[in-house]
Amino acid sequence: MIKYYRGKIVKNGSNDIHVKISKFLSLILRHSPGTIHLNIDKNGWVNIDELIANANKYKKMHLTIDLIKMTVETNDKQRFIISDDGKRIRANQGHSIQIDLELECKIPPDILYHGTADRFLDSIMKDGLKPMSRQYVHLSQNEETALTVGKRHGEPVVLYIMAKTMYEEGYKFYLSENKVWLVDNVPIKYIKLKKS
Repeated sequence: MIKYYRGKIVKNGSNDIHVKISKFLSLILRHSPGTIHLNIDKNGWVNIDELIANANKYKKMHLTIDLIKMTVETNDKQRFIISDDGKRIRANQGHSIQIDLELECKIPPDILYHGTADRFLDSIMKDGLKPMSRQYVHLSQNEETALTVGKRHGEPVVLYIMAKTMYEEGYKFYLSENKVWLVDNVPIKYIKLKKS
Protein backbone atom coordinates (compact mmCIF):
# COMPACT_ATOMS: atom_id res chain seq x y z
CA MET A 1 0.00 0.00 0.00
CA ILE A 2 1.33 3.45 -0.88
CA LYS A 3 1.20 5.96 1.96
CA TYR A 4 1.21 9.72 1.53
CA TYR A 5 2.13 12.65 3.78
CA ARG A 6 1.44 16.16 2.47
CA GLY A 7 1.20 14.83 -1.05
CA LYS A 8 4.51 12.93 -0.93
CA ILE A 9 4.95 9.17 -1.01
CA VAL A 10 6.22 7.82 2.32
CA LYS A 11 8.40 4.74 2.23
CA ASN A 12 8.99 2.46 5.20
CA GLY A 13 11.95 3.89 7.05
CA SER A 14 11.53 7.43 5.68
CA ASN A 15 13.11 8.99 8.74
CA ASP A 16 12.49 12.69 8.25
CA ILE A 17 8.71 12.34 8.18
CA HIS A 18 8.67 9.85 11.05
CA VAL A 19 10.91 12.09 13.14
CA LYS A 20 8.58 15.04 12.48
CA ILE A 21 5.51 12.98 13.40
CA SER A 22 7.26 11.54 16.48
CA LYS A 23 8.15 15.03 17.70
CA PHE A 24 4.59 16.18 17.09
CA LEU A 25 3.16 13.17 18.96
CA SER A 26 5.61 13.79 21.84
CA LEU A 27 4.45 17.39 22.12
CA ILE A 28 0.76 16.50 22.01
CA LEU A 29 0.74 13.28 24.06
CA ARG A 30 3.34 14.25 26.69
CA HIS A 31 3.04 17.98 27.14
CA SER A 32 0.32 19.89 25.36
CA PRO A 33 -2.82 18.11 24.11
CA GLY A 34 -4.65 21.44 24.29
CA THR A 35 -2.55 22.67 21.36
CA ILE A 36 -4.95 20.80 19.09
CA HIS A 37 -7.94 20.76 21.46
CA LEU A 38 -7.42 17.05 22.14
CA ASN A 39 -9.13 15.18 24.98
CA ILE A 40 -6.68 13.08 27.00
CA ASP A 41 -7.84 10.75 29.75
CA LYS A 42 -6.28 10.44 33.22
CA ASN A 43 -4.05 7.60 31.98
CA GLY A 44 -2.74 9.52 28.97
CA TRP A 45 -4.82 7.81 26.28
CA VAL A 46 -6.29 9.71 23.35
CA ASN A 47 -8.63 8.57 20.62
CA ILE A 48 -6.62 8.11 17.41
CA ASP A 49 -9.47 9.30 15.15
CA GLU A 50 -9.77 12.49 17.22
CA LEU A 51 -5.97 12.93 17.17
CA ILE A 52 -5.94 12.67 13.38
CA ALA A 53 -8.92 14.99 12.89
CA ASN A 54 -7.60 17.63 15.30
CA ALA A 55 -3.99 17.46 14.03
CA ASN A 56 -5.23 17.95 10.50
CA LYS A 57 -7.66 20.71 11.47
CA TYR A 58 -5.48 22.78 13.83
CA LYS A 59 -1.92 22.02 12.65
CA LYS A 60 -2.37 20.87 9.04
CA MET A 61 -0.35 17.74 9.88
CA HIS A 62 -2.07 15.45 7.36
CA LEU A 63 -1.84 12.48 9.70
CA THR A 64 -3.28 9.09 8.82
CA ILE A 65 -3.69 5.94 10.85
CA ASP A 66 -1.01 4.26 8.71
CA LEU A 67 1.51 7.06 9.36
CA ILE A 68 0.83 6.92 13.09
CA LYS A 69 1.21 3.13 13.18
CA MET A 70 4.41 3.26 11.13
CA THR A 71 5.83 5.97 13.42
CA VAL A 72 4.98 3.96 16.56
CA GLU A 73 6.46 0.77 15.11
CA THR A 74 9.68 2.36 13.86
CA ASN A 75 10.39 4.71 16.78
CA ASP A 76 13.72 3.55 18.16
CA LYS A 77 12.89 4.89 21.62
CA GLN A 78 9.47 3.20 21.68
CA ARG A 79 7.93 6.42 22.95
CA PHE A 80 4.33 5.48 22.14
CA ILE A 81 1.94 2.58 22.45
CA ILE A 82 -1.31 1.86 20.65
CA SER A 83 -4.06 0.15 22.64
CA ASP A 84 -4.91 -3.49 21.95
CA ASP A 85 -8.10 -2.47 20.15
CA GLY A 86 -6.14 -0.07 17.91
CA LYS A 87 -8.34 2.89 18.78
CA ARG A 88 -6.17 4.79 21.29
CA ILE A 89 -2.57 5.93 21.62
CA ARG A 90 -0.46 7.31 24.47
CA ALA A 91 3.15 8.18 25.31
CA ASN A 92 4.94 5.58 27.43
CA GLN A 93 6.61 8.14 29.69
CA GLY A 94 8.08 11.65 29.71
CA HIS A 95 4.92 13.60 30.53
CA SER A 96 5.03 17.12 31.91
CA ILE A 97 1.26 16.98 32.40
CA GLN A 98 -0.17 14.96 35.28
CA ILE A 99 -0.86 11.44 33.98
CA ASP A 100 -1.34 8.13 35.80
CA LEU A 101 0.39 5.53 33.64
CA GLU A 102 -0.90 2.79 35.95
CA LEU A 103 2.63 1.53 36.54
CA GLU A 104 3.34 -0.96 39.29
CA CYS A 105 6.18 -0.46 41.71
CA LYS A 106 9.14 -2.67 40.70
CA ILE A 107 12.36 -3.74 42.36
CA PRO A 108 15.18 -2.09 40.41
CA PRO A 109 18.59 -3.59 39.67
CA ASP A 110 21.47 -2.64 41.97
CA ILE A 111 22.65 0.12 39.63
CA LEU A 112 20.79 2.27 37.13
CA TYR A 113 22.26 5.05 35.01
CA HIS A 114 21.40 8.65 34.22
CA GLY A 115 22.79 10.45 31.20
CA THR A 116 23.23 14.20 31.41
CA ALA A 117 25.54 16.96 30.20
CA ASP A 118 28.55 18.15 32.16
CA ARG A 119 27.06 21.66 32.40
CA PHE A 120 24.36 20.29 34.73
CA LEU A 121 26.75 18.50 37.11
CA ASP A 122 27.18 21.30 39.66
CA SER A 123 23.42 21.54 40.18
CA ILE A 124 22.96 17.75 40.28
CA MET A 125 25.81 17.26 42.75
CA LYS A 126 24.28 19.94 44.97
CA ASP A 127 20.54 19.11 44.74
CA GLY A 128 20.38 15.55 43.35
CA LEU A 129 18.29 14.56 40.35
CA LYS A 130 14.85 16.13 40.06
CA PRO A 131 12.18 15.53 37.43
CA MET A 132 12.29 19.20 36.40
CA SER A 133 9.36 19.66 33.98
CA ARG A 134 8.53 15.94 33.87
CA GLN A 135 6.69 13.72 36.31
CA TYR A 136 9.69 11.48 37.05
CA VAL A 137 13.45 11.27 36.81
CA HIS A 138 14.32 8.93 33.94
CA LEU A 139 16.95 6.24 34.46
CA SER A 140 18.50 3.80 32.00
CA GLN A 141 19.23 0.11 32.44
CA ASN A 142 22.65 0.42 30.81
CA GLU A 143 25.49 2.88 30.40
CA GLU A 144 25.27 2.97 26.62
CA THR A 145 21.69 4.27 26.66
CA ALA A 146 22.54 6.81 29.36
CA LEU A 147 25.51 8.03 27.30
CA THR A 148 23.25 8.47 24.26
CA VAL A 149 20.81 10.48 26.37
CA GLY A 150 23.63 12.64 27.73
CA LYS A 151 24.90 13.41 24.22
CA ARG A 152 21.55 15.02 23.40
CA HIS A 153 22.28 17.74 25.96
CA GLY A 154 25.97 18.50 25.40
CA GLU A 155 29.22 16.95 26.62
CA PRO A 156 27.87 13.68 28.08
CA VAL A 157 28.30 12.45 31.63
CA VAL A 158 26.97 9.16 32.97
CA LEU A 159 25.87 9.02 36.60
CA TYR A 160 25.61 5.75 38.51
CA ILE A 161 22.46 5.54 40.62
CA MET A 162 22.41 3.23 43.64
CA ALA A 163 18.88 2.14 42.77
CA LYS A 164 18.59 -1.00 44.89
CA THR A 165 19.77 0.89 47.98
CA MET A 166 17.23 3.63 47.27
CA TYR A 167 14.49 1.01 46.93
CA GLU A 168 15.51 -0.64 50.20
CA GLU A 169 15.32 2.78 51.86
CA GLY A 170 11.74 3.38 50.69
CA TYR A 171 11.94 4.94 47.24
CA LYS A 172 9.46 3.64 44.66
CA PHE A 173 10.65 2.69 41.19
CA TYR A 174 8.51 2.11 38.12
CA LEU A 175 9.36 0.55 34.76
CA SER A 176 7.65 2.07 31.72
CA GLU A 177 6.45 0.07 28.71
CA ASN A 178 9.62 1.05 26.83
CA LYS A 179 11.91 -0.05 29.68
CA VAL A 180 12.77 3.37 31.11
CA TRP A 181 13.07 3.31 34.91
CA LEU A 182 11.20 6.11 36.67
CA VAL A 183 11.58 7.52 40.19
CA ASP A 184 10.33 10.71 41.86
CA ASN A 185 13.84 12.04 42.58
CA VAL A 186 17.38 10.90 43.36
CA PRO A 187 19.09 12.49 46.38
CA ILE A 188 22.81 13.17 46.00
CA LYS A 189 23.81 10.39 48.42
CA TYR A 190 22.67 7.79 45.85
CA ILE A 191 24.59 9.32 42.91
CA LYS A 192 28.12 8.33 41.91
CA LEU A 193 30.09 9.87 39.05
CA LYS A 194 31.55 7.51 36.49
CA LYS A 195 35.30 7.26 36.98
CA SER A 196 37.22 8.05 33.78
